[in-house]
Amino acid sequence: MASLEEIREQRLKKLKRLQEEGIEPYPISSRKTHTIAAVLDIFGKLQTDKKPVVLAGRLMAKRGQGAIIFFDLFDGTDKIQGVLKEDSTKDFKLFSEILDIGDFIEVKGTLFTTKRGEKSIEAREARMLTKSLRPLPEKYHGLQDMEERFRRRYLDLLTSEETRERFKTRFAITRAIRKFLDKKGFQEVETPILQPIAGGANAMPFKTHHNFLDIDLYLRIAQEIYLKELLIGGLPKVYEIGRNFRNEGIDVTHNPEFTTVELYESFSDATKFRRVIESLSKIIVKEVYGGTRVSYNGNEIDFEKKFATVQYLKLFKEKINFEAQKATYEKTVAKAKELGVVISEGDSKEKLLDGIYKKAIRPSLIQPTFVTDYPVQYLPLAKRISKNRELADAFQLVVGGLELAKAFSELNDPLDQRERFNLEEKNKQRGDKEAQTYDKEFVEALEYGMPPAAGAGLSIDRFTMLLTDTKNIREVILFPTLRPRS
Repeated sequence: MASLEEIREQRLKKLKRLQEEGIEPYPISSRKTHTIAAVLDIFGKLQTDKKPVVLAGRLMAKRGQGAIIFFDLFDGTDKIQGVLKEDSTKDFKLFSEILDIGDFIEVKGTLFTTKRGEKSIEAREARMLTKSLRPLPEKYHGLQDMEERFRRRYLDLLTSEETRERFKTRFAITRAIRKFLDKKGFQEVETPILQPIAGGANAMPFKTHHNFLDIDLYLRIAQEIYLKELLIGGLPKVYEIGRNFRNEGIDVTHNPEFTTVELYESFSDATKFRRVIESLSKIIVKEVYGGTRVSYNGNEIDFEKKFATVQYLKLFKEKINFEAQKATYEKTVAKAKELGVVISEGDSKEKLLDGIYKKAIRPSLIQPTFVTDYPVQYLPLAKRISKNRELADAFQLVVGGLELAKAFSELNDPLDQRERFNLEEKNKQRGDKEAQTYDKEFVEALEYGMPPAAGAGLSIDRFTMLLTDTKNIREVILFPTLRPRS
């Protein structure tokens, strides 16, 4: 079996032969008249008309030798079989000798159906569009190394229909979200990715430096602060689909670079937004999945029924028989250790409870469930519940053990917000690296008056995991964060 370098050397010789024949191996443009999908869609009519068509794509397979060659052509929309014949294809000898799997070619010819009923094109003319110098992965095995699949996603997409379908689902989810929010009167906006303060969530940011301004900047960890400033500015319903960046660990549900849609509506609240998120979730499933029941991780999940609602602190008693609200800090630490939760210096009781919840409770929430009423210390940007000032008017949507969305009634009291930021600064001084920074500019903006509002963030990555029955978030991100090759 030839080595990669030997194969590459052979292809370089074929490239040189094309050039010696006066054939441009990398021409500027193609004369393609149809996509392959379009041809297959109206194949009968085109075949009857006997009018030549020009198709272009990548050679994915090559069969036969001598006077006739069969090949598979793939253009990203679909695949079709092609035929080169010695007695009817111009420059047959040249192309039979220089064509390799992986080359991009253009063929002009008429359509026909083989005796086995396969739709095909008989190429009267063939033209090189791109001469490939490296072989594609073996057809039936593709890229077996997971890291290489993620690192060279272009080859993974080429050789795996499953991968292509997974990302088609992801793109469809994004389209469904836009369609829903646009129809509801939300305006799509853009907010800065480079920010002077990384606010809007409790997370460690990535830090960079702008040379001309000589200032440190941070990649955003959430879109929240700027979107709420737009509410203050008189835009009542806004959303943004975009990338966020958090300098955190990587696991099956976390990638440092991820995509969310954040939406905010003036004169709304968390209770009203539960209906919005439920409606949006059901429409995504219906439009993308084609039904109301989803299979994920061996479970059948029903999106048709009304979503369940359960209070966060009650889950600890129901699921692990732990009185979270009454427990002392020491008892919470002991419970966390018992369950194998990672504990860091400076962790507050609320952070320990969050670790316990993620480890021992959230995985058991399979059917769509709104988890509500979080300790107010969890969410320094959320309003308190009127009847219990220790709880935030907030919820998460959990499905299949995945946190898909988080939302709350937005805090618009500038004095309360100032105090919350002060508490976050104290947590940071105690060692909490994910505590939020005091945002003076945002507090000032709130003093001009922000209407009562609700906001939500929904993970497009995790929704894609759910609808494609995928266990690792890196499978649904085209180019996930990886350690460089050594």
